[in-house]
Amino acid sequence: MTSTPQTLRELSCADDYDPNSMPVDRARQYIGTFLKPVTATERVHVRAALGRVLAEDILSPIAVPGHDNSAMDGYAVRFDDLGSEAPVTLRVTTETAFAGKPVKNALQPGEAVRIMTGGVMPQGADTVIMQEVTTRAGDQVTIPALADAKVRSRGTNTRKAGEDLKAGSVALQRGWRVNPAELGLIASLGVNEITVYRKLRVAFFSTGDELRSVGQTLGPGEIYDSNRYTLYGMLMRMGCDILDMGVIADTPEAVEQAFATAAEIADVVITSGGVSVGEADYIKSVLEKLGEVLFWKIAMKPGRPLAYGKLGNAHFFGLPGNPVSVMATFYQFVREPVMLLSGQTRLPPLPTFKVPLASAVKKAPGRTEFQRGIYRQQADGTRSVTITGDQGSGILSSMSQANCFVILAPETGNVAAGEAVEVQMFEGMV
Repeated sequence: MTSTPQTLRELSCADDYDPNSMPVDRARQYIGTFLKPVTATERVHVRAALGRVLAEDILSPIAVPGHDNSAMDGYAVRFDDLGSEAPVTLRVTTETAFAGKPVKNALQPGEAVRIMTGGVMPQGADTVIMQEVTTRAGDQVTIPALADAKVRSRGTNTRKAGEDLKAGSVALQRGWRVNPAELGLIASLGVNEITVYRKLRVAFFSTGDELRSVGQTLGPGEIYDSNRYTLYGMLMRMGCDILDMGVIADTPEAVEQAFATAAEIADVVITSGGVSVGEADYIKSVLEKLGEVLFWKIAMKPGRPLAYGKLGNAHFFGLPGNPVSVMATFYQFVREPVMLLSGQTRLPPLPTFKVPLASAVKKAPGRTEFQRGIYRQQADGTRSVTITGDQGSGILSSMSQANCFVILAPETGNVAAGEAVEVQMFEGMV
């Protein structure tokens, strides 16, 4: 559904609604309440479809495979000619069934046809014997007993026509993201153009008078803005149409103008910085002037200062200024909404599982923590996870060194070495 002032007031009046410390799971639920996917579509060539989201079902115009064919190199035979307890010798015909070159003559009792992987099954043949188990002498081939020939039943080592897809069946459903496997599948159907949703438009900028762009000279107390580059990388991997608006001056007028511009051109607006303690009221007042604010604090570490709301029809995510917090909050709160807004209905889950902690971890109850960890699996199958050391939210190297988040629930306190903790792998996040 779309947001309205009334909807926001109803959420704000909820018994467990606390904009100053929203629980992680509840914040995700609230954000989900306001998500409405894009509807505009366009036709693209299959080669241009990588990373796009299907706007309609793709129906298979043909059966895949189009004919019964061999799953391996060997000999096409009649199952009834094979011996269940003893070897049999069959006469090899003069024809060979190559992929794309079917034989002309039907297979007769007592005969075998040399066949290659993908070769169309000759008329009369119903089973393929892999060449590795046979013995060939001239135009004779000896096939061992069924068990030794690794023949389970009639049809062994064959692929039936339409086994993958039947003509007219749904090959890919609307809402699927096109990955390399989908590209190949679409091409296998002979389809050269498909209908996809338009790309989600995402505008982002940083705020902070201390920030400088790459290539500029740093003055006293100034730092380079890395957040726009991590956001760029994450959004590009998600296939968004992005607009980097740079670093915006820390004045109400500059931020208001940036918000107004971004809201006109984008479906999603993301900022980094300007929502921490001492600045929340300032950001909140600008947002409320142009749109609506749902919440601006999350009970999590790192990333407590997180704002979500609407700027006109655009969704707004105000991320913290610290580099690690930007990535943590993006993965936990922005990734899935961007997918849903893009039209995806088949969301790849973030892989999570329990792993013993290699060393003790200190934690105070009350907030969900996303500590950076290194997951390892030894040769003997033993698994463990090690915290990357200092977990400061400004230490971006901790994200580069890590391969997972160690998720510690709000009620969790100190965790002893050997205790199982929840691990969320970075691989597959975008």
